[in-house]
Amino acid sequence: MPYLAKIVLYPIKSLDGVEVENVTVLPSGALKGDREFALFDEDGNVVNGKRHAKIHLLRTEFSLAQRTLSLQVPGSDSPRIFHLDRERQHLEATFSDFFGFAVTLGQNLEMGFPDDRNCPGPTVVSTATLTEVASWFPDMTVAQMRRRLRANIEIGGVPAFWEDRLFSHQSDATVSFRIGDICFLGIQPCQRCVVPTRHPDSGKADSNFQKIFVQQRQATLPDWAAASRFNHFYKLTVNTQLSAPSVGKILQVGNEVAINT
Repeated sequence: MPYLAKIVLYPIKSLDGVEVENVTVLPSGALKGDREFALFDEDGNVVNGKRHAKIHLLRTEFSLAQRTLSLQVPGSDSPRIFHLDRERQHLEATFSDFFGFAVTLGQNLEMGFPDDRNCPGPTVVSTATLTEVASWFPDMTVAQMRRRLRANIEIGGVPAFWEDRLFSHQSDATVSFRIGDICFLGIQPCQRCVVPTRHPDSGKADSNFQKIFVQQRQATLPDWAAASRFNHFYKLTVNTQLSAPSVGKILQVGNEVAINT
């Protein structure tokens, strides 16, 4: 029986995640608190892992209830704690010092800052998929693969790549599925960027990661997967949208997951 095994939010885009037992789904389909903040440079570009490998060196812990961020900068003796609302200027100054250029902290309470603004719903993967993909790389742990792929929703009780059932063979069609009493639409497999190739702590890139990933992803693509949606095989996890407004509804670890028929 498929079930919701894990929920991970990333309060500041590209920084460390925080695992929660439940989360409210916003009217946009985004999870409340996920990518609520993002860092921007003076030109309005997002300061993220795609553009700045240095960001992997930052360690963060969040208290969602108290709206605080514990930030450990390399070379510092101890982390500093900032209130995300009241001490934003101090936090921006700390980030600016770290990156060596002016950084501001943007906030979006309605949708956050997803990579794909057309698919602001949670990204989905199965625990078995993370286990399988981690096995493709020597000494890779499931926890490390989880941090590389940064999905929001993890499905348990299913085989590897089960989430490939959540998108259609046709690019203009969707797959409706339910988590608890909330309905989502599976849109497409997520095209990966450079971030998964890097060690999540050091930022050091593995030059063979993408090659191995592509070869193994193609070799293990399940029969149920819509092969027509893979113009290349550097794709994993599923992008989603909310099927219908669900103001105030909550996802809870343990919720049943089912594809609507």
